[in-house]
Amino acid sequence: MQLDRIVAFHKAMGDPTRIRIVALLARGPLHGQAIAGKLGLTPPTITHHIKKLRDVNVIIERRDKNTIYFHLNESVIKQQTKSLGKLIMKKEEEVEALLDQNIERQKVIENFMTKDGKLKNIPAQRKKRLMIFEYMIRGLKAGKKYPEKELNEYIKKFHEDYATIRREFIINHYMYRENGIYELNPEEMWAQPE
Repeated sequence: MQLDRIVAFHKAMGDPTRIRIVALLARGPLHGQAIAGKLGLTPPTITHHIKKLRDVNVIIERRDKNTIYFHLNESVIKQQTKSLGKLIMKKEEEVEALLDQNIERQKVIENFMTKDGKLKNIPAQRKKRLMIFEYMIRGLKAGKKYPEKELNEYIKKFHEDYATIRREFIINHYMYRENGIYELNPEEMWAQPE
């Protein structure tokens, strides 16, 4: 697990209200109004905290008719806990290697993306390609179902060859497709640059 993901996860979890939301969802899925009522907070406040938790995949949402229910993504919490434990147990050289990997990832993004967020070209080297695809995929929401047309429009913001990139999202397990509808896979399934 990469250092930036660990940091993002713990930043998101570093708020008492978010921990209380996670504790509530550990008992079962709830909709936003129910969470607001149980915590004595306004719906906009809950929406803000839910977004932060959703951004790090701690919660996923499922729609049931007109109501969106939030579910705890326990596998992410377990994975992040395990990752922090592994990081603590790593030798100094391994921690340095992890930091170097984050620097390399940032350089690849700077080299292949223009200042206005366009992909100059799809990298030929698989490792760099995966770094770019992961960067792109982070703008999509976990738990949301994307019709092919909507996903194509999202990809076009980065590069005109949406068909190739969409196919790469599937091949590298960032997303899965069913009946022309695309949804993000859990991060643990994503192909990793080695």
